[in-house]
Amino acid sequence: MSIGNTIRKLRKEKGLTLNQLAIQIDSDVGNLSRLERGMQGYSDQTLSKIAAALNVPVAALFLEHIKPLGERAVEEGNLVTMSGDEHFRLYGRAPFDENVKPAVIGARPVPVISAVQAGALTDMEEPYPPGSGYAYEYVDSDLSEWAFALDIEGISMMPEFRPGDRIIVDPEIAPNPGDFVVAKNGKAQATFKKYRPRGIDANGNDVFELVPLNDDYPSLRSDIEKLIIIGVMTEHRKKYRRT
Repeated sequence: MSIGNTIRKLRKEKGLTLNQLAIQIDSDVGNLSRLERGMQGYSDQTLSKIAAALNVPVAALFLEHIKPLGERAVEEGNLVTMSGDEHFRLYGRAPFDENVKPAVIGARPVPVISAVQAGALTDMEEPYPPGSGYAYEYVDSDLSEWAFALDIEGISMMPEFRPGDRIIVDPEIAPNPGDFVVAKNGKAQATFKKYRPRGIDANGNDVFELVPLNDDYPSLRSDIEKLIIIGVMTEHRKKYRRT
């Protein structure tokens, strides 16, 4: 059975149409159809998204290939490991070098939302479901149901955070000094800054500062204007080659 047939079989077992799976992996229906029919190649990123949408490890997409090799695939948690010979025969290349290893790909999708949507989170009783965003990111299952992703805009957090970078944010985590946070400052939109506590005011309220990394931009203080922490950044995903 080809990998395309395996994907089709798993998709149908999940009760998903081609269109539904294409939406979940942010792909074109035609491309997905050709992949299932063995008429189109695939990237590691595409397979990771498909596996996450089907709620299986990436290696499960190759299981029909692995079984005839005669060497046992060993399940470790939600991963399937292979010997070096299996890896070479399956992928046509050697396993990883000694300074890298296969990563455990997050299996839970979270929505990539706008700054306006993020700003509205403090008034919501239910988190945004994945379909509410304009894209998906796949994260580890240990993040809360409120986790979301944001695209960096502007240059106030340069040079560490560049426009087009993407961050994962969890509103269920309390900020510590030096954490990067998403906050609301009375406007409809959320802002992304570094968190710096500044003590307690006369009324016993915590005072904190939101600091940009770019010195050309001003800091914000909670004792001067109303600031609400929305969530703490848990992951920074950046592109090193931009088109």
